[in-house]
Amino acid sequence: MQVTISNASVTGCTDEHIHYFNDKLGVHQAMVIAFLKLQQAALKSGLNLQIASGYRSFSQQLAIFNGKLSGQRNVLDIHNQVLDLSRLTKIEQITSILLFSALPGASRHHWGTDIDVYDPNLLNDKPLQLEPWEYEKSGPQAKLSKWLDENMQDFGFYRPYDLYRGGVAAEPWHISYQPLASLFAEQLTLDLLKKCLNESEILNKSDVLAMLDIIYKRYITNVGTP
Repeated sequence: MQVTISNASVTGCTDEHIHYFNDKLGVHQAMVIAFLKLQQAALKSGLNLQIASGYRSFSQQLAIFNGKLSGQRNVLDIHNQVLDLSRLTKIEQITSILLFSALPGASRHHWGTDIDVYDPNLLNDKPLQLEPWEYEKSGPQAKLSKWLDENMQDFGFYRPYDLYRGGVAAEPWHISYQPLASLFAEQLTLDLLKKCLNESEILNKSDVLAMLDIIYKRYITNVGTP
């Protein structure tokens, strides 16, 4: 696939590569057709495949990360229980956040190639929480999850967070368009991320930068393959 990828698009500092379906929801321009084909195939199987979250900018991811680190947003453990960050060291606080929330500049949502999907018709009037149990066998999104398992690879999609590998928790709702995502992943180097964070207003910057090598290996490149 021939696509020009800028450093700014890799780190979420521009949306020049994004096609917006509406004011809030966008994906990479070169992924639109593949997604629509996936959506139409799901529809033929009786499923209403929709995007809960698509492109996310650096500033949006920074707000999430800083909000959690400052205690303004809840931080969950692997069992979806709220953590008391005051009882943790600074390193433990950062790694606890990274379990479910990407480091600003390193989120795959910056690329527009990765989306969180669900079927609103399966919610039974309950709010979507984007928690693993919803996509498991007895969960409301189980039918969609099973269909994705059996069909999404035919359209170029896969789950980078298919299981917990000691870094990011399993995210069965998160699918990635491999032909494009692989190109972005290659360009997201440690040096690029370090430069991006150095110029940012991320909280506990010195601690984040000091452990960036570990974060890069454990939470960024430690993902599944198609």
